This record gives sequence, structure tokens and C-alpha cells, in this order.
Amino acid sequence: MPTVEQSVIVSRPVPEVFQYLSTAENWPNWDNSIVESRQITDGPIGVGTRWQGASRILGKRIDWTAEFTEYDAPKRSSAKSVKSPVAFTLTTTCEEVEKGTRVTYRLDSESGLGGVFGRMADPLVTKAFGRSQQASLENLADLLDNEAAQ
Repeated sequence: MPTVEQSVIVSRPVPEVFQYLSTAENWPNWDNSIVESRQITDGPIGVGTRWQGASRILGKRIDWTAEFTEYDAPKRSSAKSVKSPVAFTLTTTCEEVEKGTRVTYRLDSESGLGGVFGRMADPLVTKAFGRSQQASLENLADLLDNEAAQ
């Protein structure tokens, strides 16, 4: 099971960072791989909340629907794909650190991220996606840090 795990420090309080990350419409603003995303269930965010979107990995568009399986605001959330060519679980944690919030993003893929490209591509796709996610987390930190400065 390929795993991508990356972290970044954001100079904002945990509740503020978690709230931003929990809003699906914000994801394309900071995540380089997400083309679009939106919440598709009504009501407040929690276990069972679903959203759908599309990601672009190495130029290939992947449409998906996912559902929160864990939602412990403002510390941790996990979601699992319910419709996607690549089965995945995404876990995001926010923990208070001296300079703000450490955000850790972890993606576990049951079938391998290269599944849509072919199994031989798994190591390449996983490595490229890891680099992309680290850049996305750095975008998140810059975005939230700049909002705070305004």
C-alpha cells in the first residue's frame, strides 16, 4: 500500500487552520493536484459528510467522491474514497506547536497511485505525488500566513 506523508508548519492557530482545511471549496486554492472540489451533503461537516472533486496527477484527471470516516475538530480528520479509480484514505492532522500549527497530510492508496497509469509506474507516481503534496502544503502555509498579515 503506497503512502505519501508530508508536513508543514503554518503560523496560525490550530482551529483556524483546521476550519480552512475542512472546507472543500478551499482545496483547489492551495492543493496543486486538486482541480475542483465541493461538499455534496447538506448540514454541518462531520462523519458521513461527502464531497466530490477531481485531481490531476501527472496530467491525468481523476474524478472522485470521498466521505469523512473520522472528524475530530480541530485535531484530525480521515476520509475514504467511495467512488474513484484509485482507492484512497486521506488523513489530516493539526497539532499545536511553538510557532503555530503542524499540518500533517497522509494519503494511503490501497491499489497504488500508479494504478491508473499501470503498476510499473507506482514508485514514480508516488514520488511525484509526494513532491507535489509538499509543495501544496507550502502553498497552504504561505496562503494562510499572508491572510494573517493583511
